[in-house]
Amino acid sequence: MQSLTSHIDQAKLAARFAWVCLIGLAVNACSFSSKIDTAHETQSNPSTESDIIIHAKTITESPPSPIALQSPMELAMEMPVAPPPYIPPSGSPNPTNAMAKVKADFDSHQYPTSSTAKYPSYKENNWKLVSEEPLSTFSADVDTGSYANVRRFIQQGQLPPPDAVRAEELINYFSYNYALPSKDAPHPFSVHTQLSLSPWNSAHQLVRIAIKGKDLAKESLPSANLVFLVDVSGSMASSERLPLIKSALKLLTAQLRPQDRVSLVTYANGTRLALAATPGDQKHQIKLAIDQLSAGGGTNGAAGIKLAYAQAHSAYIPNGINRVLLATDGDLNIGVTNQDELKALVERERKTGISLSTLGVGDDNYNEALMKKLADNGDGSYHYLDSLQEAHKVLVNEFTSTLSTIAQDLKLQIEFNPALVQEYRLIGYEARALNHEQFNDDQVDAADIGAGHTVTALYEISLKGAKGHRDTLRYRANDTKAKENHADGNANELAWLKLRYKQVREHRSELIEIPILADRAVKAINLADQDFRFATAVAAWAQWLRGSSLIGDFGPEQILALARSAADHDHFGRRAEWIRLVELSAALHPTNADHSRQSHTTAPTLNSGTTQSIP
Repeated sequence: MQSLTSHIDQAKLAARFAWVCLIGLAVNACSFSSKIDTAHETQSNPSTESDIIIHAKTITESPPSPIALQSPMELAMEMPVAPPPYIPPSGSPNPTNAMAKVKADFDSHQYPTSSTAKYPSYKENNWKLVSEEPLSTFSADVDTGSYANVRRFIQQGQLPPPDAVRAEELINYFSYNYALPSKDAPHPFSVHTQLSLSPWNSAHQLVRIAIKGKDLAKESLPSANLVFLVDVSGSMASSERLPLIKSALKLLTAQLRPQDRVSLVTYANGTRLALAATPGDQKHQIKLAIDQLSAGGGTNGAAGIKLAYAQAHSAYIPNGINRVLLATDGDLNIGVTNQDELKALVERERKTGISLSTLGVGDDNYNEALMKKLADNGDGSYHYLDSLQEAHKVLVNEFTSTLSTIAQDLKLQIEFNPALVQEYRLIGYEARALNHEQFNDDQVDAADIGAGHTVTALYEISLKGAKGHRDTLRYRANDTKAKENHADGNANELAWLKLRYKQVREHRSELIEIPILADRAVKAINLADQDFRFATAVAAWAQWLRGSSLIGDFGPEQILALARSAADHDHFGRRAEWIRLVELSAALHPTNADHSRQSHTTAPTLNSGTTQSIP
C-alpha cells in the first residue's frame, strides 16, 4: 500500500510539473524577451510599459511574482490537481497504459473558477429578422476590464468563465489607427464605416462602425480634482490588491500637474480622510500618504463612497475634471451593500458634475458586476488591474482618455434596410442595449468618450435571399414601405446609422447621420485594413471563449492566422501579447482543439470592403 501511495504522489507531481512547465515556458518567454529589450536602459523613473517590468520591484511593496513567472516546481506545488487515478502496483502489466491514463485524467481536468467571484450574467446577442426589428440601439462602451481579467485567468492556467468574457471590452481594449477628426470638425470625434465578408461564414458580411475621439495633450486638459478612494479592508491585504493599488496610484501621481489636486479617502470598518486636497506638484506628500495605507477590517464601501463625494465637493473645480477613482475588489460586507442603492447614489452625484471610475483588483472574491455598474452609472470607466503594466497602460499611457471627457452620453442606432438585409446580429454590447425610444431621450444616460478613445462595434449581417437562421414572416407590413424606399433612390443603402451625443456640460444632444452603402463590391477579410482584421479576430476569440455556436467551427487556428496578418501596428506589443494568449487558451482547452459546434461555415479566405467616413 505504501508503494501504491508513493506511485500516486509521484504521478500527481509529475503531471502538475509537466503541465505548468508548458504554460510557464510560453509566458516566461514573453517576459524574458521584454526584460532583455529594456535591460540596457538607464535606471530612471519608468516612462514606458517595458520600463515597468524592470522597475516594478522598486515601485511595489515586494509582491510575489505572478503565477506565470514562478518557478515550475513552486507553481506545481500550489496548483489544484484532479482526483488521483488508480495506478497498478509495480510489476503489473501495461504500466505505459496506466501512465497514459494519468495524463488523460489530468488533461481533462478543468481548473476551478473561483466560486465567490461575481460577474454580470448575460445572453449572447442572437440573429434578428430585419422584417421584425429593423432597429438596433445601444450605448457606446469604453470599459476594458474584461480583457485584463481574461488575461489573468489564462496566465494562471485557467479558461475564464463565459460571463467574464465581454466581446466589446476585448475589442475596445486595443487602440486602432482610425483617422482623427479634422481640427475644424463640428464634432469631437470621427465616425467611419466599412464592410467585409465574414471570415467564419463567407455568405455573410461584417459591418464595422469605428469612432475615434480627438486627441488632447496633457498640458491642455482642464485642472483636475481627483479623489483616490481606496478599500483598505482585510480582503485587500494580499499582494495583488492593496500593494498593487498603491503602486498604481504612485504612477498616476507622477503624471499630475501643479494645477491638479488630489485627496485620499480610505474605508474599512470605518472611513478616513487620509489626505486632504493637495496640489499635484507636492508629489512627495501624496506618495507618503499612499505609502502609509495598510489593510484590515470589514468593508463599508457605501460610507467610503459618500465621504469621497463629500471631499470631491469640497475641492470642486468649476469647468474642471472632478472625479472619484475607486480602487477595490468590490467585496462590500458592511453598511449599504445593495447594488441598486449604490447605483442610485452614484447617479445622483453624477448629475452634480462628479464622475466615478473604478479600478478592480483581486480574484477569488472579486465583484466585477459591482465594479461595472458603479462606473457605468457614475459616468466613468471600469478597468481591471492584473499587473503594474496594466496600471501603467490605464493611468500613464491613457492618462488623458482615462480622465478627460470629450463627448457625453454617446448612443448609436442603426436601421437596416429590409429590401437588402435579411438578418443581423450585434457582436457584444449585450449589457449596453437600449430601448429604441431611449435614443432620442436626452435624460437617458449612456457612455462618455475620453480624449483619443477608439470605439469599435461589429455587426454580422445576411443579405436578402440568403439562407437565414430564422424563418421569415409570411405577412410583412413593412415590405411595401421597403420597396418604396428602394424605388426612391435608397437602393444602395444597406443601413442608416445615427449617433447622438452631448458636448461636455451641455444638456441637449446633437445628431449625426450616416448612410452605410452597398454600391461597391464587398471583398474577403484579407483585403480589409489591418485594424478591421485584428478587431474581427478578437471578436471571434471572445465568441470562441464563450463557446458560441454563432461562429461555427472557426477556432484558434483560424483566429491566429487572421490576427498574425494584422499585428504590424503594435506600438506597445499588446497585439503580440494577445496572440500569445490565444495560443495559451487553445492549449488550455480540455480537448486541446476547437470548440465542438454545429458548423455552417466555409473555410475563411484571408480579402476590403467599402469604407465611409465623416471628418
